[in-house]
Amino acid sequence: MAHAKAAQKLARQLFAMSIVDGAVSADRVAGVLEYVETRQPANPVMVLKAYRRLVAAEIAKSIALVEHAGAINDAMLAAIAASMTRKYGRSVTATARKSPALLAGLRVQVGDDIYESSVAGQLAALAASV
Repeated sequence: MAHAKAAQKLARQLFAMSIVDGAVSADRVAGVLEYVETRQPANPVMVLKAYRRLVAAEIAKSIALVEHAGAINDAMLAAIAASMTRKYGRSVTATARKSPALLAGLRVQVGDDIYESSVAGQLAALAASV
């Protein structure tokens, strides 16, 4: 248990050093990986797994995954990215993915936040309110 806590603590410290101007820096990540490789901290696999999870979560905060049922154009994606950038106060890029589970509308996921404007979501809300 003490090893896991120590690995988590080191991973958080390494992660903090990987952030530049509010975003993950590829150069800093490379430096962290080099540090772990050369210094061989206690439980390096645990440290790297925890570090990877932190980096992945941070990167996910900068990507808006737009799931759509019908066609979506580049202008819509740009508008969604601009809206999410204003909302979160950091640069957010939008990527589209067709979702056969949606009847119509959109579902946008940024990190852990989900915004849904789909027929399926509206029907589920209606069913819950009845």
